[in-house]
Amino acid sequence: MDARKLVGQDGEEEAVGFLVGLGWTILDRNWRQGRLGELDIVALEPAEDGSATVVFCEVKTRRGLGFGDPLEALTAVKLARLRRLALAWLAQHDRHADRIRIDALGVLRLPGRPSQIRHARAVAA
Repeated sequence: MDARKLVGQDGEEEAVGFLVGLGWTILDRNWRQGRLGELDIVALEPAEDGSATVVFCEVKTRRGLGFGDPLEALTAVKLARLRRLALAWLAQHDRHADRIRIDALGVLRLPGRPSQIRHARAVAA
């Protein structure tokens, strides 16, 4: 496996730990739908009223800022693909949720420093 994929996998592991630390339940990881693409993380965010939100999370990881902030890698095309993937995941899993949302997590892994995670909620309508 090449170094880029390893960085991405490590970033996803950190993102999962971050979400679990928030009290979320991970429902799926690296779910692939043919040529449409892949969902990095599907999670369930509980609400105080007992309801829940199914959240589809895109994780972008960088080892530096030479190519910009990790979240800057989210394009309109990528967000549209995530919406289609989210609908496909819901249909395949026959999952009904009070709410659904698409979030993004940017993981910045600078050498010699702890990783920084930025969580952007509701990045796609």
